[in-house]
Amino acid sequence: MAEAKLLGAPLPNLPWEDRAFASTEPVWRYSKNPIIKRNAIPTSNSVFNSAVVPFQNRFAGVFRCDNKKREMRLHSGISINGLDWSIDEGPIEWIIPEGVSKPEYGYDPRVAFIEDRFYITWCNGFHGPCIGIGWTQDFQTFYMLENALLPYNRNGVLFPRRINGKFIMLSRPSDNGHTPFGEIFLSQSDDLVHWGQHRWVMRGEMPWESTKIGAGPVPIETTEGWLLFHHGVLTSCNGFVYHFGATLLDIDMPWKVIGRTQSYLLSPQVHDEQVGDVPNVVFPCAALADSATGRIAIYYGGADTVTCLAFCHCAEIVNRCLDHA
Repeated sequence: MAEAKLLGAPLPNLPWEDRAFASTEPVWRYSKNPIIKRNAIPTSNSVFNSAVVPFQNRFAGVFRCDNKKREMRLHSGISINGLDWSIDEGPIEWIIPEGVSKPEYGYDPRVAFIEDRFYITWCNGFHGPCIGIGWTQDFQTFYMLENALLPYNRNGVLFPRRINGKFIMLSRPSDNGHTPFGEIFLSQSDDLVHWGQHRWVMRGEMPWESTKIGAGPVPIETTEGWLLFHHGVLTSCNGFVYHFGATLLDIDMPWKVIGRTQSYLLSPQVHDEQVGDVPNVVFPCAALADSATGRIAIYYGGADTVTCLAFCHCAEIVNRCLDHA
């Protein structure tokens, strides 16, 4: 089996906790979860499904903060260590191009650094859920672009660099409700405004992802392909249950699946994942990777209420994907 390595810059200050000695799990939880509680700012009912990136030897993020009116809003935040966060009390105020509608709501962001700026994708309210795109260079001033795709769509995730000269984005077409279906598609763009050349990527295959699947954190480049963590949902007798697994995509044609995990990597098994506003949810939205050590830290939402952290090694996850190619 190949010893997959992470590509890209080292991240020596990656938040990390070693796996417990007795554990054999490929992904393990941080012992001090949740790292962000539901009342992290005075107005928040919950803080979850949020995106984190390295920024100026620290970390920055865009956070889903549902307020006490139960409005879904995006807030920015800064951290020295990736664990302790200072989140702005007020939501992001977008600088919006003429003719573009102000977001009706915003949730489940992802952040990708591409070339010289940080691009944010999120589920944007525009006559129903669609994929919004914006950017920032300092996490203080935020510029919105045109909405990428028409309603209804969720889980818009950019690749962290151009591929064959094009920007690439994953998404999951949906409906206007709590979608009881979903498969992952890929779209391409020359300018982040006009999207086309759509490709089908994959559907759920195993019971834990049989209802719907969606892309999670920004894909991670490895020597064996793009490592994509994705969430998968089954419908139980008590409602939806959210897990996450991993998929390996071709480096040059990322709509082609090389391999994927058949078993989930993480499922809701502890209190902060089973008990909250929406029970039984683990939902990954961000991952930090250190190419020097092969370590990966995954940020995920617990029970649509709090933000949690888990860890893994690149080679182990890639090999689990290839084991089931």
